[in-house]
Amino acid sequence: MRTVLRRPDFRLLFAAMVASMAAESILLLALAVWVKDLTGSDSMAGATVFAVIAPMAFAPLMGWVVDRYRRRPFFTAANLAAAALLGPLLTVRDRSDVWIIYLVAALYGLSSITVAAVLNGLIRHLVPADLLADANGALQTVRQGLRLVGPLAGAGIYAAVGGWLLVTLAMGGFLAAAAVVGLLPADESTPPEPGRRWPAGVGAGLRHLVREAALRRALVGYGLGSLVMGFTESLIFAYVDLGLHRDAAFVGVLVMVQGIGGLIGGVLSAAVVRRLGELGTLAAGVTFFGPAALALAYPRLWLGVVALLLAGVSLPLTMVGLHTLVQRWSPPALLGRVTAASKAVISGPQAVSIGAGALLVGVFDYRLLFALVGVVTTAAGLYLWRGRGLTPPGAGPTRVPRPRRPLDGERPHPVRVRPLDRFGQVSRGARRGAA
Repeated sequence: MRTVLRRPDFRLLFAAMVASMAAESILLLALAVWVKDLTGSDSMAGATVFAVIAPMAFAPLMGWVVDRYRRRPFFTAANLAAAALLGPLLTVRDRSDVWIIYLVAALYGLSSITVAAVLNGLIRHLVPADLLADANGALQTVRQGLRLVGPLAGAGIYAAVGGWLLVTLAMGGFLAAAAVVGLLPADESTPPEPGRRWPAGVGAGLRHLVREAALRRALVGYGLGSLVMGFTESLIFAYVDLGLHRDAAFVGVLVMVQGIGGLIGGVLSAAVVRRLGELGTLAAGVTFFGPAALALAYPRLWLGVVALLLAGVSLPLTMVGLHTLVQRWSPPALLGRVTAASKAVISGPQAVSIGAGALLVGVFDYRLLFALVGVVTTAAGLYLWRGRGLTPPGAGPTRVPRPRRPLDGERPHPVRVRPLDRFGQVSRGARRGAA
C-alpha cells in the first residue's frame, strides 16, 4: 500500500476520494434521521435508503455515458454535480418538504453510480496493473475507517446544529474532491465512440460480464451470497434483543467492532490478492461471512465479537477482489459500463435481500435465518474458490486471447502472440522488437 501512495498522481486521487467518501459517510444515515425527525415514521425513514438504491436500475446507462468521456474531467464534473444537487436540502423546513429529501437521495444515488464507474477507469489509467490491488485496498481501508465515525458524526451534527451544517459540510467534501482531481495531469486521450446504436452500447458491459469466464463466475457466486447477506441488516437487531438481551443501541457497538475488522481487511487485501488472485480473494471474502453468520446463530457476546470482526474483514476482501478483477479483465473502453453493470447485478439481490430479511425475521427464528445465511454464503464462497484458477496471482490475464468480434467501444486489432512476463504483461524484449 505504501508503494502506490508514493505515486504523486495516485496521492491526489486518494486525497480527493477521502474528501468524497467523508462527505458520503456523514450524509447517508443523517438523511434517514432527518426524515424520521420530520415525520416520526420509521417506514418513511427507511424509504430514504430505498431512494438511494432505486437508481441502480439506470446503472448500465450511466456506465455508457461515462465511457464516452475522459475520466479525469468527468470525475471532476460528477463531484461538482454531487455538490450542487445537495443544495435543495437547505430549503427543507417541515414535513411537507420530505419529498425534497427523497428527490435528493435518488439523485445522489444516481451520482454515486456514476462516480464509481468513472473511478474504476481513473484508477486503471493512473496505476500500473501490479499496483491495482494496492490502490483498491488503500481506498477500502479509508472507507472502512470512515464507516466507524462518519455516520455517527453526521447524525450528531444533525442533532446538535441541524441539517444546514450537515449539507454544507457534505457539499464542501465534494467540492474539495473536484478541486483536487482537477490538479491531475491531463494526459488522457479521447475515448473511442462506444457504439453508434446506444441500446447495444448500453448492454455491452453486461455482455462482457457474461462472456468473460472469470467475471461471470464472480457475479454468479457473489450474487448468490448477496441473496442472503442482506438478511443480517434486520437479524442483528433480533440478535441483540432476543439473544443478548440488550438495548437496540448496543447494535452501534457491534457495528464498531465490524468496522475494526474492516480496517484489518482493508490493510491485508492487497497482499491477499497477490497471494490468491482476484477470484481467490473474492472467494475468501464471501466465505468468511459464512462462519461469522453461523457463530451469530449462537448468542454469546464473546462469540459475537469474533463473528463481527470476521464479517468486517470479509467486506474489503470482497470489494478489493471484485474491483481489481473488473479493472484487470475489462477493456479500458468498456470499463465504465462493466463497472456499472456489475454494481447493478450485485445490488439488485442485495436490495431484495434486505427487504426479505425485514419480513422473514418476523416469521422465523433469527437463529435459523443466521444459519441459512451461513450455509448459503459458505457454498457461494466455495463455488468462487473452485474457479480461482481463472485469475492466477499476477497482474491480469496470462492467456493469449482468442480472436473474437470486437465489443462496442473497442477498436478491432489483430491478435499477436507475444511472450508474457510474470505479471501477464508483454515482456520488455517483445516491446522493443515491436518498436
